[in-house]
Amino acid sequence: MQTTIPRATPVVRPLRPTAALLAFFPALSLADDAANRPHTVGFDAISSGDSAWMLVATALVLLMTLPGLALFYAGMVRRKNVLTLCLHTLACCCAVTLLWVVAGYSLAFTPGDTPFLGGWQRLLLHDLVYLKDAARLSVSHLAPTIPESVFVMYQLTFAIITPALIVGAFAERIRFGAMLAFLALWSLLVYVPVAHWVWEPSGWLASLGALDFAGGTVVHINAGAAGLACAWMLGPRRGYGSEPFVPFNLGFTLTGAALLWVGWFGFNAGSALAADGRAGMAMLVTHVAAAAATLTWLAIEWMAKGRVTLLGGCSGVVAGLVAITPASGFVGLGGALGIGVLAGIGCFWGATQLKHLLRADDALDVFGIHGIGGLIGALATGVFNAPALSGARTDVLTQAIAAFATLGYSLVVSLLLLKLIDLVIGLRVSAEQEDLGLDLALHGEQVA
Repeated sequence: MQTTIPRATPVVRPLRPTAALLAFFPALSLADDAANRPHTVGFDAISSGDSAWMLVATALVLLMTLPGLALFYAGMVRRKNVLTLCLHTLACCCAVTLLWVVAGYSLAFTPGDTPFLGGWQRLLLHDLVYLKDAARLSVSHLAPTIPESVFVMYQLTFAIITPALIVGAFAERIRFGAMLAFLALWSLLVYVPVAHWVWEPSGWLASLGALDFAGGTVVHINAGAAGLACAWMLGPRRGYGSEPFVPFNLGFTLTGAALLWVGWFGFNAGSALAADGRAGMAMLVTHVAAAAATLTWLAIEWMAKGRVTLLGGCSGVVAGLVAITPASGFVGLGGALGIGVLAGIGCFWGATQLKHLLRADDALDVFGIHGIGGLIGALATGVFNAPALSGARTDVLTQAIAAFATLGYSLVVSLLLLKLIDLVIGLRVSAEQEDLGLDLALHGEQVA
């Protein structure tokens, strides 16, 4: 019988991480240290069904960034900055990929000497094994039925999309070099440690009992807090609040939202790390929550403005997907509906009222949707978690500790990184470049 460890390893306090792991997965043995770190197994230990599903899920999550997020964002900015948004997303993908294989994966997903950061045993993917003649390969202790190479690549797609989300906060006014430096440093100094805290069984938030099935804390709160920091540090766009900023093409935004919706099945259902009932349930509740949030957003928009909009509908889709993410492996249909409605209400407020209260020109509502949606989802996981379905227990206080620790850490480190980059190379383009548009001013190209 195969034993599959969910991404967010269920922990019941006060058990130590390893003891908790054994309590839920008795097939693991303390005598076998391989159960607690990446190790080598024979080909016969690998499930072809799990591997096939995870290969598909990996492709789906990468599709969320390229082209999904690129199109989603590009459609919302002004014509003169469309290509810059696409370029930022592409460059982020490539930079994070190299950082991940050099050090990110090892520091995030292997045990370390402290509960705050992983070890160096997979530096440059050292000891990641595939030996055809010997019929042996390496697996992660978190996903023992699939090749470690698949697990590395799957987790890489999460590491890519998280900093790529931040791009929407500083849209239309940041220098290319500053953008690339910030996202690269943020990936290593913020994303990697938080992923270790929450998703590696020895991480301090995992030990505490916090649940985050697919990234409400690690991805969305994390990126949302960084987006808020960026909006504050760069200041508002020229003309913000005094002139209309007409979106380039909301058809692009709808196409991007649709790709995000489909790709999110890899994001959430793939986080089961197996082709099993948990994956199926995660897919179902993801779809239901997105639909509930979208209709809720449109209803509020109709009441508030007397009309509904495509931009509002697309925003509602993403809000629901964000909020269900941490709970997707732990709740049933009732929980999904509740989370979807809460996300529609909360993220509408975040994108329309909160940004003004915070005095932040968060251009594409990264904090308003991802930050607020992630907080709603993380806290709601403590409310709607169904132990009979999830096999895990948590509470709202534990979830709040994880959510606000992540928000605070990401916000503070992001502000420090931005200040450092501003002192060294400068963050913002000149007024003339901003007025001309970054496509022409920085890259010498434009949309016809």
